[in-house]
Amino acid sequence: MDSEQYLQLFVEESNFYNHIVLGTLLPARVWEPLPHFFQSWLRNYIGGVLLYLLSGFLWCFYIYYLKRNVYLPRDAIPSNKAMLLQIYVAMKAMPWYCALPSISEYMIENGWTRCFSRINDIGWLGYFIYLAAYLVIVEFGIYWMHRELHDIKPLYKYLHATHHIYNKQNTLSPFAGLAFHPLDGILQAVPHVIALFIVPVQLTTHLGLLFIEAIWTANIHDCIHGKLWPIMGAGFHTIHHTTYRHNYGHYTVWMDWMFGTLRDPLDDGSKKEI
Repeated sequence: MDSEQYLQLFVEESNFYNHIVLGTLLPARVWEPLPHFFQSWLRNYIGGVLLYLLSGFLWCFYIYYLKRNVYLPRDAIPSNKAMLLQIYVAMKAMPWYCALPSISEYMIENGWTRCFSRINDIGWLGYFIYLAAYLVIVEFGIYWMHRELHDIKPLYKYLHATHHIYNKQNTLSPFAGLAFHPLDGILQAVPHVIALFIVPVQLTTHLGLLFIEAIWTANIHDCIHGKLWPIMGAGFHTIHHTTYRHNYGHYTVWMDWMFGTLRDPLDDGSKKEI
């Protein structure tokens, strides 16, 4: 199979996802006339909105209503007004967020990255080795991107401060996970795209990990400490929202541990008790 035929596999895969999402939810006359790039963007936008709203509503319903006072005291539950404001901020940014996976798909389909289409191309062992390398790059990249959004004062003032108005338990909720300035949210996801040029990764895996971000960011803003080392869960991230100088990491505590910015919720709690 020559290179053009191989790149066509990415286009066919993208078209397959477009038909699943757009063909199920929209009349054909609405989306089929659109250029391929905009079909992919529309699919990503609809998928992103549905994932954000459904995961947020279900998680909030579970922890704030079904399990009221089990995970959080009543005075730590954010008001409906606060959560609606977070949804409003996220919805304004969502069209821009969804441009990133659409652009990365365009680069993949044109052969600019090291992506591969089928796991059989490299085997399962190679797939998991490259996936591990991809995740390490993402962890490193998001840590430093997040940290510089704090350390570079204009970036904090004009971009990241939008997210940090949520700085107490009763203002943080799963809906705060995507409540960013659009450029801030894109910058923090850019390491996913940079990794495409460094290690081989499967297209479906790349897109899946980008959308898992929506679920992960909802989880780390619910203020519930899961105590699952070395996961950088909500207990760690709540400290980040209150001190601004700790726990910049993404999925794990490793980067904060390596660069001296880790603050453990259990240690933090013991200090408060003293």
